[in-house]
Amino acid sequence: MAGYEMQKADIAKRLARIEGQVRGIAKMVDEDRYCIDVLDQVSAVTRALQNVAVGLFHDHLGHCVSHAVQAGGPDAQAKIDEATAAVARLVRS
Repeated sequence: MAGYEMQKADIAKRLARIEGQVRGIAKMVDEDRYCIDVLDQVSAVTRALQNVAVGLFHDHLGHCVSHAVQAGGPDAQAKIDEATAAVARLVRS
């Protein structure tokens, strides 16, 4: 089971809102809107996606990683390494 299962509806709503924002940006480009206005919307979408990512990561730590650590064994270290790599990818993006 995914660690975010309990908040799945909330995540889906957030992603639908972001999808709408992206469609709005495409419309702005089609309408030749002012560059800074488009960039402001791109920034808002980026922040929204980052917030979703942080929430998913928090749930992953609280569910998947914590369960693996409690169980011990090689899977625990693998989950910690996996989470560390995910943070590295998020920081680079």
